[in-house]
Amino acid sequence: MLGLDTGMTVILIVCITIACVFELINGFNDTSNSIVTVIYTKSMKPTHAVVWAGIMNFMGVFFGGTIVAMGIMKLIPNEILMTQTVSQNIALIIAILLTSIIWNFSTWYFGIPCSSSHTLLGSIFGVGIAYNFLPDIASVSLNWGKIESVCIWLLLSPITGFMLAWGMVAFLKRTVKYKKFYRAPHAKKAPSFWIRLLIILSSTHLSFSHGQNDGQKGVGIIMIILIALVPAHFALNHHHNPVQLLSQVNSVETVFNHMDSKPLDARSKASLLVIHSQIDTIQSHLSGKSNYAAINGTESWVVRDNLMSLQKEVKALNENSGIKKVISHDDQKLMNSNLDVIKNYTDYAPTWIILMISVALGTGTMIGWKRIVVTVGEKIGVQPLSYAQGSSANIIAASTISLSSTLGLPVSTTQILSSGVAGSMVATNGIKNLRRKTIKNIFLTWILTIPCTMVISGSLFLLFRYIF
Repeated sequence: MLGLDTGMTVILIVCITIACVFELINGFNDTSNSIVTVIYTKSMKPTHAVVWAGIMNFMGVFFGGTIVAMGIMKLIPNEILMTQTVSQNIALIIAILLTSIIWNFSTWYFGIPCSSSHTLLGSIFGVGIAYNFLPDIASVSLNWGKIESVCIWLLLSPITGFMLAWGMVAFLKRTVKYKKFYRAPHAKKAPSFWIRLLIILSSTHLSFSHGQNDGQKGVGIIMIILIALVPAHFALNHHHNPVQLLSQVNSVETVFNHMDSKPLDARSKASLLVIHSQIDTIQSHLSGKSNYAAINGTESWVVRDNLMSLQKEVKALNENSGIKKVISHDDQKLMNSNLDVIKNYTDYAPTWIILMISVALGTGTMIGWKRIVVTVGEKIGVQPLSYAQGSSANIIAASTISLSSTLGLPVSTTQILSSGVAGSMVATNGIKNLRRKTIKNIFLTWILTIPCTMVISGSLFLLFRYIF
């Protein structure tokens, strides 16, 4: 398999299986949130809702792009994966996955809505920081810019969900006078047609947006596994020919050759030197290679690393206002078009991975939905969730998650929906309508997830690395 011996093939299969188990438990917890209101309000039967949510999760993962998955991959610096042996990369991967599984399963078991995004990010941060404590290892910086943007949005998104859901319910109370809309679900009867339609549509949008964001996290993890263990086959996108890649790089080089003679500031000149060095490295490894069989795993890693660094350096150069004064419109257009093509060689995910993650998410939802549905539907507020509250929380959560996916930021469906439900409860009967014990447990879980998973994953990484 992929040119691996039997032992490495087994290890690869085990790692991918563990990643699917992570997504399965994500289905227990996060994905279950997307069907809370549609089940709790009896708008759909649980079996129908679960199947429908699974289909929409699949659609979200399949058609939602890979920008979030690529963001997850970039949280682990290339230097860490490149400088370690295969067995050491296995230690890193298993530490991240086991930590995520342990924490997600534990919180699900106690019926506490937990963020798989927090869990995964905390696990990645933990191994990244632990790596720097290893002896005889050059310090490697995590992608702090990406981490900062992710953490800020993880903090802001539940606040946004709370405030917008509160505002939406307050607005509906002033404009929609249909009294049944504000009642708790009947013990046996489904709601009226229009209420039912609204809840089903909003839940459908939430399931799709969840797949678009959360499903991509699993895609990103499996891509990390494949690139770390089988770089010759997955470090570069084999659906594009290396000859074409070399042609695109040569075209980009032409643009920067034109800029060499331009009057540039010191910062821009330094960037140009780095860019020329990266292009030279890529050219040296691709020159004369007509297919990927001629490029070994190490070369694939080096080319991938320099392609990603080139994109980052050019982006930084483009943000320098001085460059815009010296580069022609045609050169700018040529450079951007070629860089867009080059990006396809590093930012990609095979269809079979997307299909596998979709199945794992859907299966997890079918197995474990009930605990989270009960918590969100009955235990956040003193009174049960009403139709107006449920549909408002759905709409706000789905819209916030979709925006986050467009920006390439991983967020928590659990956080946003739970916060939206809480906001809708407060809008109805004030802060007294919240169950303090449940809110306290959820809040503490959110606060503790990242530091706890950092400690667990970092410790497991150091332990496994010692063993391996």
